[in-house]
Amino acid sequence: MTTRAKLRSARLRLREKSLVDSWNDYQWRSDEELARLDAAPPLHMPYPEYAQFYAEEIQSPIPGSRRLAIDTLSGRHIGNCMYYDINFKNKQAEMGIMIGDRGYWDKGYGVEAVTVLLNHIFTTTNLERVYLHTLDWNARAQRCFEKCGFLAVKTVQRAGKKFLYMEMLRSEWEATQLSAAADEE
Repeated sequence: MTTRAKLRSARLRLREKSLVDSWNDYQWRSDEELARLDAAPPLHMPYPEYAQFYAEEIQSPIPGSRRLAIDTLSGRHIGNCMYYDINFKNKQAEMGIMIGDRGYWDKGYGVEAVTVLLNHIFTTTNLERVYLHTLDWNARAQRCFEKCGFLAVKTVQRAGKKFLYMEMLRSEWEATQLSAAADEE
């Protein structure tokens, strides 16, 4: 199976970020509700300034990270996901996701994108653990991650906010793959 095939599902595909994503990303990062859900302050800079910063980031990505756009199969950019703080020595990385287009909330697109990303990580890298931090009050995100097999480990405090620390181990992911294969037989 090619990497391209692994980055697709029934309704979406993950692709490398590009300059055409800058306007959507700017809108989403400037949105107060989305910023609150992402535990970040909303952007307060003009779009041309952001676009220049964005172009530099696309041309020189942060080492130890992989940023992907989430598109519907018809090509509509609906969000982003990434894995970062990739540590090949400790065989772990952190992941994050945002469905920025509200028209795609509560329809399973987050679960689908996280599943595609996990499948990609565990089939193309030697990482043994993928973890994330989600705000302790963000029940929608927690349900998404639980559906994907993440387990809640502990509550942590970061920058004055409470987060639920969740993780997925390769062994747990492999068990879900075996279970899914058995269900298909």
